[in-house]
Amino acid sequence: MNDFPWNRRIPQPIREDGAGWQDVGPRDVMRDLQNPDMFIPPVTDAGTVPNLKFSFSDTYMQLNHGGWSREITIRQLPVATTLAGVNMALTPGGVRELHWHQQAEWSIMLAGRARITAVDQNGRNFIADVGVGDLWYFPPGIPHSIQGLEEGCEFLLVFDDGSFSDLNTLSISDWLAHTPKDVLSANFGVPESTFDSIPQEQLYIFQGSVPGSIESQQVPDPYGEVPLSFSHRLLAQPPAVFPGGTVRIVDTTNFPISRTVAAALVEIKPGGMRELHWHPNADEWQYYISGTARMTVFAGRGTARTFNYRAGDVGYVPHAFGHYIQNTGDESVWFLEMFRSSLFEDVSLNQWMALTPSQLVQDNVRAGNDLYHALRKEKWSVVKYPGYTYYPKKHP
Repeated sequence: MNDFPWNRRIPQPIREDGAGWQDVGPRDVMRDLQNPDMFIPPVTDAGTVPNLKFSFSDTYMQLNHGGWSREITIRQLPVATTLAGVNMALTPGGVRELHWHQQAEWSIMLAGRARITAVDQNGRNFIADVGVGDLWYFPPGIPHSIQGLEEGCEFLLVFDDGSFSDLNTLSISDWLAHTPKDVLSANFGVPESTFDSIPQEQLYIFQGSVPGSIESQQVPDPYGEVPLSFSHRLLAQPPAVFPGGTVRIVDTTNFPISRTVAAALVEIKPGGMRELHWHPNADEWQYYISGTARMTVFAGRGTARTFNYRAGDVGYVPHAFGHYIQNTGDESVWFLEMFRSSLFEDVSLNQWMALTPSQLVQDNVRAGNDLYHALRKEKWSVVKYPGYTYYPKKHP
């Protein structure tokens, strides 16, 4: 089998210096092609850094009439203890039923439009339509719903607990099904027969009718509007522009209700890189929206590991571990950096060195003078190098 021609055309785990040996199979060649820096790690990788990657394509898909959902939690990605993610889609009129959580829910709309509703603890209601790039945040215990509009929708939900599962939420259908009818009758002041046709189990996602205009759906509220909006238009927010891309940061400074989740929507242009940095206040949960990227995570004690990412992948960086994200393709990489925190914080390696006495830096780093002249006192979150071109790994 080793002499078959196909065996000489597929990538092999052999570095240019000769380290490694052939993998004659059985193997998943397509997976190896998607993960060149995991299949042939850079020589700088070392140690036993845990897995920091999982794809939504490898999760269980919950299919319902009205939409679908899939999730990445601590069960799929054990290192991700702080946040969990749910990818969900709703048909036109599809409903994520009236429900609430013990955890906070943060979300971004990826495609289409939806109508969201909520009522806070003081009886103030919230009804809004959200489109691509719009966010919403519901604090723990706040009841809410999501319904697809004419074109349907797809979105990412992020919860501030890595062990959360969206299949174990508190739903109105589930509660009514498990409450004696005489209690329901007394609570609502109607005959028990009123509840003869209620669902006997949780609906979760179901098919409904496309709702009318938002004006026709408004419910007058004697208690007024919620004091803090549950939604935020992220793409309407002017980005911070850098040589290699753009960054939009959202936390309690511009989305006050989002008390436990902070985020950055990052664009890395071809030839660009999210600079070497770390986050001093929280673990980082990532979601890749488009493009291809690689990330090396430095964990201290001589350990580091490199991962490759593409659309639909989730990445994770433990608190304060150093890392970068590099665009490895010919289109922009768009991804989310997510944190269980009220504020977004990061520390730039370049800026730290630039604001430290130069002799001290030179004694530590012992690099050429070009480095010290190039250090920047201003933070460039996304950098680009003139003339840089990424060449995919060549395999013998």
